[in-house]
Amino acid sequence: MTGVVSDAVRADETAEAVRARVLLTPQQVQALRQAGADVTLLAVDSINPYTGRPAFSGERIEGAIRTEAYADFQAPASPEGGQRPLPEIDVLQEKARAWGLRPESTIVIYDGDRSMTAARAWWVLKWAGLPDVRVLDGGLPAWLAAGLPIVRDDDAVRTPPAPSAITLSPGHMPELDAEGALAMVETGVLLDARIRPNYIGGPVAPGSAPRGHIPGALSAPAPDNVTDYGNFTDAATLAELYGALGADGSRPVGVYCGAGMSAAHSVLALASIGIDAAMYPGSWSQWVHDPSRPVAVGAHPYGRKA
Repeated sequence: MTGVVSDAVRADETAEAVRARVLLTPQQVQALRQAGADVTLLAVDSINPYTGRPAFSGERIEGAIRTEAYADFQAPASPEGGQRPLPEIDVLQEKARAWGLRPESTIVIYDGDRSMTAARAWWVLKWAGLPDVRVLDGGLPAWLAAGLPIVRDDDAVRTPPAPSAITLSPGHMPELDAEGALAMVETGVLLDARIRPNYIGGPVAPGSAPRGHIPGALSAPAPDNVTDYGNFTDAATLAELYGALGADGSRPVGVYCGAGMSAAHSVLALASIGIDAAMYPGSWSQWVHDPSRPVAVGAHPYGRKA
């Protein structure tokens, strides 16, 4: 069942083991590489959509393959699909082959900013059928803080990865459409992963999209998933945080955000404590395209009280 404690989590599995199925520390990744394990590293670069500044610092983990968050893990924006629709599977497959991705490899993804873009890449690759995809907990800052080696990126001297013949297919992660997201309010728990001001909403300029949230959705900002240092917080804290909202493994859980980025981060956080959650990829940017869909404004799940 979508959004409950994963059937694949064994009763005797420790919290650390459950977490390691989706999140690896820098030390764990380095130990795997030094032991000769089949590990493929993907660095997710991005350009900040608000400042226009590139996130890439010029440093990367040796052997990491560079990818781009807003080009490689989404299709072009559209009113019907939202700001970040899921990529066309044949386009993603072509890129995965160029990156040399193989189903037998453990794929570890990292970025430089709280795993926000890495989480989206994690979700998309899992959705496309790759069986073992994980995120480097804390990203490049955590790798540097651990004193592990890096290289300066120089495309002129880099050896490109050997291409693969991998075949991808969509639909391997639980998804919600607009109707499913609204129904989740009645059948389970619907979480809004945006920051609180966006959830609360309010007045907008004439002709602008409405602000607010899906009626019945509960505010659960994705930035709360991480510590001040950028790594995901401990399992007990995450369980307390989500359990207080009803996402305790007893009912289905759905997550949305503005355009499917922060929602993926929260799906990853929930997976790290053994709870499978469905994501609404279109999220708010798709929801408000249809003016007939209801919008709640205010801090309460169903809007301001009279």
